Amino acid sequence: MTEEIDRLVQELQEELLRGYSERLKDEFLSPQNLGRIKDSNSHVSVTGVCGDTIEMDLLIRDGTIHDIKFMTDGCGPTIACASYVTRAAKGRTLEEALQITPEDVDTYFEGLPEEHKHCAKLSVMTLRAAIENYRSKSAGTTKSGKVKGFL
Repeated sequence: MTEEIDRLVQELQEELLRGYSERLKDEFLSPQNLGRIKDSNSHVSVTGVCGDTIEMDLLIRDGTIHDIKFMTDGCGPTIACASYVTRAAKGRTLEEALQITPEDVDTYFEGLPEEHKHCAKLSVMTLRAAIENYRSKSAGTTKSGKVKGFL
């Protein structure tokens, strides 16, 4: 009985991941930078029009993203895209991190399925919102860390 259930689970997983690149599958199944940063310099929560929300924390030191973490209630491609964006931004200056584009994410994953291209946009927009939130705090202005329907 257990072997049948294991086989069924394997078949379902293969069906769900059909059409995704190996990179996307790997990133989804083993996401990096998942979690929270207790004493972050910036925390934002961005909800896309699809309903997925990504929360992102930044720890900035000397103008560089020293640490970055995310949490999401989104689908596999959203998890993968947010994971990749955090990996790409970590260790970069704020200006360098702002150069990351949804097209970069799409290229890294060898072309996201059309119905999931918005996941790359949501991930990049969350990073940009986190940087903007940090800059607003640094400038002495306050902004809400929540953005809904951003895309």
